Amino acid sequence: MNLLCSINDFNEAKQVIVGGVNSPVRAFKSVGGSPVFIQKGQGYELIDVDNNHYIDFVQSWGPLIFGHCDKDIESVVMDAIKEGLSFGAPTEKETELAKMIIKMYEGIDKIRFVSSGTEAVMSALRLARAYSKRDDILKFDGCYHGHSDSLLVNAGSGCATFGAPSSPGVPEDLSKHTFVARYNDIESVQECFKKGNIGCVIIEPIAGNMGLVPADIEFLKALREICNAYDAVLIFDEVMSGFRAGINGIQAYCDIVPDLFTFGKVIGGGMPMAAFGGKEEIMKLLSPSGSVYQAGTLSGNPVAVSAGLAALCKIEQNPHIYQEMEKLALRLTEGLKKLAKENNIALQTCVRGSMFGFFFNEGVVKNFDDAKKSDTEMFARFHQAMLHKGVYFACSQFETGFICTPMNEEVIDKVLNRADEVFKEIQ
Repeated sequence: MNLLCSINDFNEAKQVIVGGVNSPVRAFKSVGGSPVFIQKGQGYELIDVDNNHYIDFVQSWGPLIFGHCDKDIESVVMDAIKEGLSFGAPTEKETELAKMIIKMYEGIDKIRFVSSGTEAVMSALRLARAYSKRDDILKFDGCYHGHSDSLLVNAGSGCATFGAPSSPGVPEDLSKHTFVARYNDIESVQECFKKGNIGCVIIEPIAGNMGLVPADIEFLKALREICNAYDAVLIFDEVMSGFRAGINGIQAYCDIVPDLFTFGKVIGGGMPMAAFGGKEEIMKLLSPSGSVYQAGTLSGNPVAVSAGLAALCKIEQNPHIYQEMEKLALRLTEGLKKLAKENNIALQTCVRGSMFGFFFNEGVVKNFDDAKKSDTEMFARFHQAMLHKGVYFACSQFETGFICTPMNEEVIDKVLNRADEVFKEIQ
């Protein structure tokens, strides 16, 4: 595989872009080598600047349920562009998209659109603190909720990749209000509530940023009960899992209703788009109805809203796609586990709808402490070898993979055949 143009592009990018990338994990530091520079995507494939083709299991980190350059979404976006790129004013389509999300999710009375998952979570936290009238928040080790100051405390994802559980530049006066509990461990939650004046709990109910690690249903139920007992606001961060794990995210697996949700990824159909929403009594505190301030010129951008609306309409009309994608995800992960076992390599796997994950780990992964026991060197070797065989997995052990609808059994079997060769090489 020739990567000459990608290597040259990366060297040039480093002259003008910090680290050569605009999001840290893209630099491939945890897997070695140079990142491939992408020229285009089509269906389930990525094509780089050296004209190498890859079966893509990243799918722009989740939003592309229908793959790259889906004709239906592309057509809607082109029509929207012809009417204007941005207005900074309300449009009818914003209301259409809001109604669709509210219809699909129980527990959302009102919603507010923003441009990124980080912005959605940051705004939801401010709202929750205002409602509870308490400053302390509780998050979980290994869950990533964006890079706002209050949340860069024992974070997963890119922070975990670089071995930095928190970030310089976060004021101690801010971080002291953030308590960190152990994922899937209700006793650690109870201890935090005893120590702090906690007014808000935020969790990825299907964690995707320490690898794919779903919360136990009993754990989520107990978390809901604790929040009720302490009058704390419970936020489900479904920026990654919303409309990805199922047509209604975590609610495809349980009937637990938080006070607030955050969304991203899929609701933009591949364009920058996110939202937060929930109970009327909390949301009404948001400006201009209330005094909690949040604003954004590009919030509800007409092109992004059009793309998101097209994606959710396709999902609503074809709910069976989740079962089909889950079958493919299971075929992939069960196949990888079988091949790994044949080569005496420990591998743990997990699937939730169209999301999947795997760890080079001897034990089942239930939290970030478990995830950190994974053999990251083995993952790096596997990643590099698969990349050179035309398979594009997320470039960190602590990330999640995604299936898209253009994939089929033949595609998955091609990947497994290449994985068989790689396991034999890296054994």
